[in-house]
Amino acid sequence: MNTKWLFPHQYRLAGWLIVVPSVILGLFVLYGEYTIDWLSIGSPTALLPGNFTDEIASLGSIVGLLLIAFSREKIEDERTGRLRLEALQWSVYINYLILVVAIIVTYDGVFFSMMIYNMFTVLLVFIGRFRWLTHRDTQQLTA
Repeated sequence: MNTKWLFPHQYRLAGWLIVVPSVILGLFVLYGEYTIDWLSIGSPTALLPGNFTDEIASLGSIVGLLLIAFSREKIEDERTGRLRLEALQWSVYINYLILVVAIIVTYDGVFFSMMIYNMFTVLLVFIGRFRWLTHRDTQQLTA
């Protein structure tokens, strides 16, 4: 399998080390209105927010999830590529299903919150589905 677009296997650990504190920070920002004072740049404008805490949390979460999702396996072969493709296709379907449901049943602030969560759904579902498929495939090979 051509894996030129995948990160080295060691980057998965770096992804976890980035995503865990970023998600925790993001939850504090979203639900506790937490801000880090030294990330403030005066008064907010139309183009720049007053504080960059939520941007740091979002970017850290996205970068970490990308590193986890697209790091090579120790043994990367055609079977792994097929599992990746299946998991990615499945995650896109789930993501858009959630989006359609959110468009139909949510409004205003709840809709905005759903869109925030929906940014991460593709990567989260992909990681979960790919890990489950590789686990199931390994179990079938050893049985």
